Amino acid sequence: MNRVSLLESQVNDEKDKKEGRRKFTTVSLPVTLYNKIKKLIEGSGFTSVSDYVTYVLREIVAMHEYEKKSEPFTPEDVERIKEKLRSLGYLD
Repeated sequence: MNRVSLLESQVNDEKDKKEGRRKFTTVSLPVTLYNKIKKLIEGSGFTSVSDYVTYVLREIVAMHEYEKKSEPFTPEDVERIKEKLRSLGYLD
């Protein structure tokens, strides 16, 4: 299967942070997906598929990290659930 390698940036250690250098790892994408992304970013301000994919992955990771930190239910959700359970006879 044909694949196109992309570089995903990661700053791993303090020395690289201080010197402004980044470490990279290779990520493979199917050529068809690479070509679709390449067309998608035309005129968007992204200079490469790698830049776009890095941006998207950072957004997704940030979203997941935020969701892990936040409570799964709001206080209002908890009250609605309790009311429903009371009406069904599960809570006094």
